[in-house]
Amino acid sequence: MNPRVLVIQNEESDPPGMVATWLAEQGIELDVVRAFDGEAVPSQIPDGYSGVMAFGGAMGANDDADHPWLTNERLLMQNAISLDAPVFGICLGGQMLATATGGVVDRADVIEIGVSTFDVYDVAANDAVFSSIAGSSVQAAQWHQDGILELPDDAVILAGSEDCPVQAFRVGTRVYGVQFHPEVSADTFSEWSVVGDEAAQRSGADVQVATAQVKDAESELFETWRPIFHAWANVVKGYAGTHS
Repeated sequence: MNPRVLVIQNEESDPPGMVATWLAEQGIELDVVRAFDGEAVPSQIPDGYSGVMAFGGAMGANDDADHPWLTNERLLMQNAISLDAPVFGICLGGQMLATATGGVVDRADVIEIGVSTFDVYDVAANDAVFSSIAGSSVQAAQWHQDGILELPDDAVILAGSEDCPVQAFRVGTRVYGVQFHPEVSADTFSEWSVVGDEAAQRSGADVQVATAQVKDAESELFETWRPIFHAWANVVKGYAGTHS
């Protein structure tokens, strides 16, 4: 029986995308909770799951008043961490993970839309997921106006840049958060650019230029991030093997 991961989809326009494809290649099954559409987010991991993922959204990580499921999403992450279960948060999901562990999320100094380059630090050399790109500069698709300003003392910052000091981090041994969007294809990013949001409006960025950046970099982006999610799949399978 393949390991199953519970996925929280916070926005209709940001499904698991390429990440779902890469995890499926490694035998990981995803069950998606469409939180944006009113599906209930559990506050604890239901029986039978070996991990939790949370994806992006235009709302802020502290916007529980307008998006009340965020409260349970944070509790779900805290429960997963207490069980030492694998967690992976992407963009808003990464910010939610930061707030769930006592970190601080607020408006970033720099709004990132398009493709950015950042460093994966040497500290990632022994990391179960990011070791293959430790010490290198990599590219990722971005669309965010908030950022992770503080993390708990026991968190390890795995990647960052001057514009965005926390691009990837780990808490414990199986819990990861990233600020960027590894899950998006050029087609998905193009759909975002048509709709736009507050981040795009505040940034003043030319979203058509940003879309062209993602399209031009798509092959490199997939080549970079596919192995990372294969590695996280192994983390999930390892956990499932000891908790079955």
